[in-house]
Formats: sequence, structure tokens, C-alpha cells
Amino acid sequence: MPHHDFKPLSLMSAGAPNTNTGTEPWTPLPWADSPRYDARSVLSHWPRLHAGHELPLPTEGSALAEGWALYHSGDFERAAAIGLEQGAAGMALANQATAIYANYLEPRESVRLAMFRQVIERAGAQVDAEPDNCQALYWQSYALGRYSQGISVARALAQGLGSKLKGALERVIELQPRHADAHLALASFHAEVIDKVGALVGRMTYGVRSETSVELFERGLELHPHSAAGMMEYARAQLMLHGESRMGEATRLYEKAAALKPADARERLDVELARAGLRD
Repeated sequence: MPHHDFKPLSLMSAGAPNTNTGTEPWTPLPWADSPRYDARSVLSHWPRLHAGHELPLPTEGSALAEGWALYHSGDFERAAAIGLEQGAAGMALANQATAIYANYLEPRESVRLAMFRQVIERAGAQVDAEPDNCQALYWQSYALGRYSQGISVARALAQGLGSKLKGALERVIELQPRHADAHLALASFHAEVIDKVGALVGRMTYGVRSETSVELFERGLELHPHSAAGMMEYARAQLMLHGESRMGEATRLYEKAAALKPADARERLDVELARAGLRD
């Protein structure tokens, strides 16, 4: 049964030694049957693969098309490398591949946090140059959120990271009202802060509300009804905001996420994480 302290950080962390020096190859996707794409097929599936956020279609036959095919096939390390090679045009790919790999597959906590810091720095530099770049704003906020969970939400709030994350997500939604992932991430932020500091302090200090969290979750899942990650985060939020009385609803959301047919490697990771949550 899912518990509100269950954090979707890594499927691979249990018992792993902290020996990475920063040069070891990234942990490969552990399932051979995950959906696979090439530079042509990824384009024909683009709307489904990017249902959570709007992203321009890369040019057919381009290095970016190949990089995105690698990402959706689960080769996150090569995808990130191609993204970095493409400069500003590939930064969304590099940041997404790095953040998703760190979130789900990197077994060493220190390396995971370092990867989130890389994404925060790269995306932050891009936001400084392009303040309305939704991809940079979103991946900056995503990495800030996961980094905050890694160091503890209370510590992150004390460092001012929460206000930065909240502002970035609100700006994304203002610029792209149909950005499902931003709705879901901001909904999670509201619930997480309330869980850590209480409803009154959360409202007075950080402007968070339980009803806003629910509204954002409902809108996010309306925009992207196949988001297993969104379902799991909503389940956790139900327990954080309302306690064990919502265990049935939380379990239903996890079961729904676990039963989804994944469209790519990241969704496969989410489905496996939902199954792991149900076993806990």
C-alpha cells in the first residue's frame, strides 16, 4: 500500500554503495522490453510522448531527433550527451535525460544530488538568458523539487528553494496553460509544503493551499490522463493532506498507474515504481 512518505526517487538505490567518482557509465534501463524508437518513429509518436508538455518537433533526420529517440528508448546517457552537443537547442533534451535518469535509476545519493544540481545550474543559466523559456523553467523547477526532497523539504524551504520552484512553475503555467506536468508539479509542491509546515504556516508563508493542490492535480490529469507519475503524486498528496482516511483513494490511483501501458522508457519506470509502491 502506498504511504505518504514513499518518494519516487529511485528504483535502484537499495543497498548500492556510494562509490561513483563521476566517470562511471550510467545505470542502464533494466528492462529489455521497454518501447524502442528510432529518429523517424519518435516523430510519428511525438504528441503522445510529449503529452505532459509542449515541445517543438525536431527536424527529421537531425541529431536532436536521434537524441530524443534515445531518450524515449531509455538510453538516457547518450541522449544527454547529444543534447549537450547541440548547445541551447539541445538543453531541454540534456536536462530531461539527466533529471529523469537521476530520479529513477542513479543508485548513489550523492551522484543523484549532483546531477540535479547540474540541471538546476544549466536550466538556471538558460532562464537568465531566456526568462520565458518554458522548458528551462520547468526542468529547473523539477530538479529543484527532487533536490529538495533529497536534502529534506524543510531544509530546502529554509534555503529559499521552495519560493524559487513555485515561481518557476507558476510562470510556466502562465506561459503554457496546457502544460500538464507543471500543473502536477505545482500541485505536489502545495501538498508537500503543507505536510511539512502545516496548513496555516504554509498559507501565510508560502501561499500554498490544500484546495489549490487538488485543483492543480485535477487539471493536470485532465490534460494528461495517462500520467502515471501524476497519479502517484496525487495519491501521496491525498495522504499528506487528509491522512489515512484517503488510503483507499491513494491505493486506487497507484493501481491505475501500475496498470497503464507505458509509451516509453520513462513511463515504464513510472509503472514499475507504482508496482513497487503497492508492494510496500
